[in-house]
Amino acid sequence: MKVLVETSARHVHLSQEHLEILFGKGHELTVKKMLSQPGQFACEEKVEVVGTKGSQKMSVLGPVRKDTQVEVSLTDARGLGVTAPIRESGDIAGSGSCKLIGPAGEVELKEGVIAAKRHVHMTPEDAQAAGVEDKQIVSLAIESPNGRSLTFGDVVVRVSASYATAAHIDTDESNALAPGKECYGEMIVK
Repeated sequence: MKVLVETSARHVHLSQEHLEILFGKGHELTVKKMLSQPGQFACEEKVEVVGTKGSQKMSVLGPVRKDTQVEVSLTDARGLGVTAPIRESGDIAGSGSCKLIGPAGEVELKEGVIAAKRHVHMTPEDAQAAGVEDKQIVSLAIESPNGRSLTFGDVVVRVSASYATAAHIDTDESNALAPGKECYGEMIVK
C-alpha cells in the first residue's frame, strides 16, 4: 500500500498549564495553518527551547495536550545539548529535559524531549486494507526523485478513526532521502 510521506520538523506541544506560564493566563493558541492530521494545527506561537549547548525557536503545534512534549531530530538534540530518546509521541517518561522560554515566562521541563519514532498514521479502513494493526512494525520503501531512495525499517503503525493516513519522518530522515515536494512510500508488511 502506498502512503503519503510527510516531514515532521522540530516542534513543541504544550499543556494548558505551560501554555499559560509561557504566554500568559487565559492565552489560547492561534491557528496559523491546519495540518494533515484532523484537528491538528501549526500555531502563530513560538517558544525558545534551551539546552546545555544552545537554543532554538520552535513552532508550537495545537491543540494543547495533557503533557508538554518537545520533538526534535537527533541533529537538533546534539546542537541544543539535550537528550532525545527515540520514542512514540506521548511516551515521555524519563525522556530528555530542557528549558522553554515564552514572552510571559519560563518552564524548566524535567522530561518531555524526544526524537519521534517514524510512524504511519492510518484510518481503520486503510489499516484493514493493508493487513496491518495498531502498533505493528512495518518497513517503508520510499523512491526519491533525487537518487536517494531508501527503505526505512522500524516504522510503527498507529491506527485511529481520528487519523488521516500518512507517514511521518523527521528532518534527518527526510534530508537523507531528499524527497522533493510530494513523496509516497510503499508499506512493506513483515
